[in-house]
Amino acid sequence: MIRVQVRETIGCTPDEILEFVMDIERYAAEVDDKIRPVTWARRDGNLVEFECRPKLAGVRQPKVVQQVRLIPGRRIDISMSPPPRNRLQHAIARFDASFECAEADGGATLVTRTLTFRVTPAMRWLVEPLLRRRLPAEVREEVRLAKQHLERRSADPA
Repeated sequence: MIRVQVRETIGCTPDEILEFVMDIERYAAEVDDKIRPVTWARRDGNLVEFECRPKLAGVRQPKVVQQVRLIPGRRIDISMSPPPRNRLQHAIARFDASFECAEADGGATLVTRTLTFRVTPAMRWLVEPLLRRRLPAEVREEVRLAKQHLERRSADPA
């Protein structure tokens, strides 16, 4: 199992962070190149389903459909859509991720970004070394860019 977790205090509210992530096409374009390009996205209340062609550990992946579930004011949980979608990906690994938000001093938010991959034994020798080597830096960069974007937006008067 590969688990990467990054914590960062961001100068905005939990709702601002969570809504930014729920706008998955904008989030991908401005912050997260791991899920770029997003080819389509649909939102129904607190659920977003989208298709992307991810790039993990520097390697472009086949298209995948993911689900993003919002628990208002608290967190977002992300997973691959269940079969029959993503048959190939489910055969290689299970994936889940989250953004957890907790209020911090001064109107800021402590964000915990977590990604977990459970790679099948047959593919572990190939996939896990790549993820271990590259994924932590990719997630740190994603969180750094999200912080930069959100704090710049919060500082802009209008």
